[in-house]
Amino acid sequence: MGKIAAFFEFEKHGTTVRREILAGLTTFMTMSYILVVNPAILKAAGIPAGASLVATIITATAGTLLMGLYARRPFAIAPYMGENAFIAYTVVQVLGLSWQAALGAVFVAGVVFLLMTVLNLRQWLVGAIPKSLRYSFAVGIGLFLTFIGLNDSGIVALGVAGAPVKPGPLTSAPVLLAILAFVLITVLIIHKFPGAILAGILVVTGLSMLLGVSPPPHGLVSAPPSIAPIFLKLDLRHVFTWSFFPVVLTIFVMAFVDTMATLIGVSARAGLLDEEGNLSQIERPMMVDAISTMLAALVGTTTSGAFLESAAGVEAGGRTGLTSVVTALCFVLALFFSPFVASVPPQAYGPALIIVGLMMFSPVVKIPFDDYTEVVPAFCVVALMSFTFNVGIGMTAGFVLYPVCKLAAGRWREVRPGLWVMGGLSLLFFIFYPY
Repeated sequence: MGKIAAFFEFEKHGTTVRREILAGLTTFMTMSYILVVNPAILKAAGIPAGASLVATIITATAGTLLMGLYARRPFAIAPYMGENAFIAYTVVQVLGLSWQAALGAVFVAGVVFLLMTVLNLRQWLVGAIPKSLRYSFAVGIGLFLTFIGLNDSGIVALGVAGAPVKPGPLTSAPVLLAILAFVLITVLIIHKFPGAILAGILVVTGLSMLLGVSPPPHGLVSAPPSIAPIFLKLDLRHVFTWSFFPVVLTIFVMAFVDTMATLIGVSARAGLLDEEGNLSQIERPMMVDAISTMLAALVGTTTSGAFLESAAGVEAGGRTGLTSVVTALCFVLALFFSPFVASVPPQAYGPALIIVGLMMFSPVVKIPFDDYTEVVPAFCVVALMSFTFNVGIGMTAGFVLYPVCKLAAGRWREVRPGLWVMGGLSLLFFIFYPY
């Protein structure tokens, strides 16, 4: 235990093995839905669900383990929600491109990430982001996770034209269980119960199965499907054609800003940022992110990187790479216990995301509301992340609006060179995005 504590610098972060293990389990439980959702979405692109499940687990395991042992951060890696839908529904179904070509674009984006990280360009760009935008990332992600949790748990449902959302069936059994989960987790947190979020998820999962609201797992152990149909099937022939440029650009910008938002936003909540709002050795998690994206394309899944639900582990006390190592080991077990993992219902993990969203909202007090050149871009980041259901849209809007506001105020010298670059890339993103 002493060597583990020294390796992960427990004393520096004020944590313990027990706390890190609980945090790792919590992160896994709140993001385990990806094992069901990612293959289901990519099936629409023609990627076999069984092989896609294995690719998802391989990517998550390798990336999260590397994050824990190399970057030593409490961030889990998995295929990004949003990017997978973009590949399946826009690139393949609307634009008519093959999923093999789409994976080729993902791989190229990973290579670009890797080169930018090695050349310190990604770190340079991150260093150009002003504090107000950094804090807005955490707040925006919190609101985004809250919306996901409300929708997944059934408390909020899709509406109609003119009223896009509405209350869900609040008296139905699944929603009542979700409300119970929210209240239970809240009470446990108030009483400082260790592993409050994980405990709430497990209790409501058990109740849901006991009451017949959700089905029990179909067995506990199963052999993993073959990954052969999608392994190394990426197609690079069309990636470098001009017609494919909008796809590559969109994947690149979405993945770049999603990773940046997650790293900065979750780190802000975890207290890992310094007084200037910087994450020390940020090149390490960025390197892991780049390698994970390349690996994802090789094994047959979409852009991967630091996952938003890592915030749940942070709220459970995770502060070091041991949290990620534990999460990675859970993914390994999921390869053989996938029926049990897939049985965790949304009414159990949805309320956990609502709680995490609440906790991530606290940095809003650090945004200077008396300076409109700072608060307008920050507000647009927060609002657009949630209301467009796209983290990348919110961030890129902030990158465009911040220089515009400073120019309008005659304070353009406050904009660092790197932010002008990101503002330009963001404009290209909005121009070429295949809406």
